[in-house]
Amino acid sequence: MGSTRPATHEAARPATTGRRGAVVAALMLSMALAALDATIVSTAVPQIVGDLGGFSVFSWLFSGYLLAVTVTLPVYGKLSDTFGRKPVLVAGSVLFLLGSLLCALAWNMEALIAFRIVQGLGGGALQGTVQTLAADLYPLKDRPKIQSKLSTVWAVSAVAGPGLGGVLAAYADWRWIFLVNLPIGAVALWLIVRHLHEPQREKGAHARVDWAGALAVFACGGVLLTALVQGGVAWPWLSAPSLALFATGLALVAVVVLVERRAAEPIIPGWVWRRRTIAAVNLALGALGLLMVAPTVFLPTYAQSVLGLAPVAAGFVLSVWTLSWPISAALSQHVYRRIGFRNTAMLGIGAAALILFAFLFLPYPGQAWQPALLMLLLGAALGLFQLPLIVGVQSTVGWAERGTTTASVLFCRQTGQTIGAAVFGAVANGVLAARLGGASDLDSVTWALDSGTAPEVTRRAIADAVHAVYLGASCAAALAFLVLLFLAPRKFPVLKD
Repeated sequence: MGSTRPATHEAARPATTGRRGAVVAALMLSMALAALDATIVSTAVPQIVGDLGGFSVFSWLFSGYLLAVTVTLPVYGKLSDTFGRKPVLVAGSVLFLLGSLLCALAWNMEALIAFRIVQGLGGGALQGTVQTLAADLYPLKDRPKIQSKLSTVWAVSAVAGPGLGGVLAAYADWRWIFLVNLPIGAVALWLIVRHLHEPQREKGAHARVDWAGALAVFACGGVLLTALVQGGVAWPWLSAPSLALFATGLALVAVVVLVERRAAEPIIPGWVWRRRTIAAVNLALGALGLLMVAPTVFLPTYAQSVLGLAPVAAGFVLSVWTLSWPISAALSQHVYRRIGFRNTAMLGIGAAALILFAFLFLPYPGQAWQPALLMLLLGAALGLFQLPLIVGVQSTVGWAERGTTTASVLFCRQTGQTIGAAVFGAVANGVLAARLGGASDLDSVTWALDSGTAPEVTRRAIADAVHAVYLGASCAAALAFLVLLFLAPRKFPVLKD
């Protein structure tokens, strides 16, 4: 889709004539905001619904934000390669803060959902551009340090989000969940404006923006991701709304291909998939998004329903991987400098497949330290997997292609998570229905357990359902291993600094 453009040499990386430390601080603050807002609303739903109503559609508070982030990633990636990182990051930050302010002022659930989508439109710029700038600011030998910092910020913020949201909703007001973004985001924005300086671009160097392609990508991604998010939840998979959305999405895929082939500067250029390294990393990190659904979505339910833990203790079982993941990521440079990016990532994802598979052999009901230990090991394995791939693939392209490349990687990971939530949700509900002999779903069964009305057989059914999900996650990890083994080159074609 579109012509291949020669990679710009690494020396074209934008210079920072201000303080690089201040820019890094701004990137970390921006990353924290994007990660927090993906999860912070979850524990405040009762207060929000009690104030605004709209219980039947509240799930769109999460889905709308994540859909907007996901479908805009390729667009922002291309725009940052065309106009530079700074204007895209500034515009995204302003849009995110505007969405946050509007969310705090929402008068009903429909308005809040619409403003969450506005927030997500800005969040897509934050996620993609922050990761791209991290590679721009540092040479290859120093990139693991900044990437491990960003990984730490993302992991801690994502796990802390529900707790912080609950505290604000309980002791202040749910609107403060969005208002706290304003001072933090304003500081990050000021640091970027003040300290990030990119070289002047020649007037003739500006490429034409493929707005038709951007609109087509946005529409296609929005329709297909909506079908995946809402299928089996708002309506049955084989119902008319579900089939209509999938049919429309497939038709829009054809429109995207047609528009992008004719575009001089396509939003999703063909070289993203024609280059073995980028294609392999995209597919491998898509599988990462898929497998991450098992611990992030289903482990808290398992910890509370099967192990009988309180919500805080259940959150701790999940959060332990935020300790090992960034440490492993920071140390991965010592491994990939010896055996290469591909082999290091294969080592990490191979270990992750075994760890996920080991979850099936946990005793029933078991002790909390057992899944916590597996999560600690899983974080170490995934840190060894993800960071070498991101650093490696960013180092194979020059400045003019790095935004598009980074956005494609993040887009695939986000899409993998969306597909994983749909697929594993269907798997879990299918196992429950088979074990309990009726039309049961995880949400209703978990509610029955919380209310103290469910028998022991229900707890065992939940354990079986989560085991099935972890088996699927193990298969996703094995798939990523095979992709790297057969598709990725043994040695990444890294450009010299």
